[in-house]
Formats: sequence, structure tokens, C-alpha cells
Amino acid sequence: MTASPRANELLSIVAHAADAKQATDMVALDVTGPTPYADIFFLATGRNERNVQAIASEIEEKMIEAGAKPMRREGRAEGRWILLDFGHVVAHIFHEEDRLYYSLDRLWSDCPVIPIEIVAPAQPEADSV
Repeated sequence: MTASPRANELLSIVAHAADAKQATDMVALDVTGPTPYADIFFLATGRNERNVQAIASEIEEKMIEAGAKPMRREGRAEGRWILLDFGHVVAHIFHEEDRLYYSLDRLWSDCPVIPIEIVAPAQPEADSV
């Protein structure tokens, strides 16, 4: 089984929101096989606690705009590992140290990786004289 079209649509929103706040090491895993409660785990890293919180806030804002309300939130106050559960997609935003320590990438390494495409906005062409 693979992630649903809705889950992939939500992943795109999550990834763009995270990228807008300078998230790094973004990874999406198709967890439909081992988990009955989600299609995709999205993992991203922030530079510090404030950045982690900013990434999570941007993701939550954009997902709510898309009609996906969070079912659960964990870790917002600490800003070390914030979990946002949107049903189809669960976003994990980590501080760099916590990402290495908990190593979810390794724990879920048997799950297929879903490519994340961030399309940059088109640059206006310069007028030639």
C-alpha cells in the first residue's frame, strides 16, 4: 500500500511551509505499511528552539488554511521535538541534537522515502536594453 493522494497533497504543503522557515534535512517516509494511523511521516530539522517553533507554526498555519486541522500537538513549549499530527501526515520537527539522538530516520529506515520537491518561484526576466 502507498500513501494516499490526499496525504501526498498535504506533504507538499508541509514541505513548502517548512522550507519557508529554513528547515533542513527534510525527509518524507511512506509509513502506510507498518502504521495504521498515518500515511506519511515528515521529518525536518531546525537550527535552534526558536527556529523549530517557527517551522512548526508555519506548518500548522498552512495546513489549517488547507483544511487539515491538527489532531495532536506535542513539544511546542520546549522547541526541541515538535510533533504535529494531521491524520494522514505526521510532522516531526527536531532541533539538530534531538534529531540525531532519536534517529527516527534510522528507526523507520525500512519505509520507502517519498521525494520532496520544493519548486522555487520563477524569477522575473531582466529587461534588455
